[in-house]
Amino acid sequence: MIDFGLDFAEVQRIVLTALTEDLGTPPRDVTSEATIPAEQVDTAELVARADGVVAGLPVAAEVFAVTSQGHAEFRQIVGEGDRVTRGEVLAVVTGPTRALLTAERTALNLISRMSGVASHTRKWADQLAGSKATVLDTRKTTPGLRSLEKYAVRVGGGTNKRMGLYDVAMIKDNHKLAAGSITAAYRLVRETFPDVAVQVEVTTLAEAREAAAAGATFLLCDNMTPELLTEVVAAIGGRAELEATGNLTLATAAAYAATGVDYLSVGGLTHSSPILDIALDLRPR
Repeated sequence: MIDFGLDFAEVQRIVLTALTEDLGTPPRDVTSEATIPAEQVDTAELVARADGVVAGLPVAAEVFAVTSQGHAEFRQIVGEGDRVTRGEVLAVVTGPTRALLTAERTALNLISRMSGVASHTRKWADQLAGSKATVLDTRKTTPGLRSLEKYAVRVGGGTNKRMGLYDVAMIKDNHKLAAGSITAAYRLVRETFPDVAVQVEVTTLAEAREAAAAGATFLLCDNMTPELLTEVVAAIGGRAELEATGNLTLATAAAYAATGVDYLSVGGLTHSSPILDIALDLRPR
């Protein structure tokens, strides 16, 4: 099974936060406690209600582990990143019935969201197949869920650009204005944080040339046409990695990839992906 690098400490934090939101303090599921004997045990299936790509099964498993205090057995039927079809069973979980139903909505919220991001990302990866370009995500993520959504991008065949404002410096229009120029902004970042990767946003061929001359090795080409990007690729050559962004769609992805850029960044991978509909069905007793 492929290891997509899920941070389980972060998973535990998110799961506990989500369960607290749903169960309150002190935690309780009033419906399940009132209608289901504490000793009752059942088996349930996680079932896809639509075609897509699965991401987040280990996260769902952690939700059931918490609500059952470790007494639920979670068995994956499919793997992370697998394409699935409507009606397919993704996992089977057996444990105290109260715990299964208490976990249900939190587990489904997380895995449906993550699988939706992975499914959307896979569509982009499929469009770019055969080119050198890779689809990148952005920081346009759901607050509190960034690590899970960026994990889902990786599962779907995409790549993470940066996790936040701390690991990569990105010089954008407002930074250029504040510093006085691209060259000045790049110099200041390099002097202040010599070990941090730097990317420079450019909107014209002249800006791309200035950034490369200043020493930038990663350019974000914002809202450029394929024709202009082709010129930038020809001018910059192998001196810098090039990323296209701004108003990209699946319909235009191939045209942008054909320019020779290295990456296409798509905020919609995380801010606009619809969920993959997944349900929890108790097996008949």
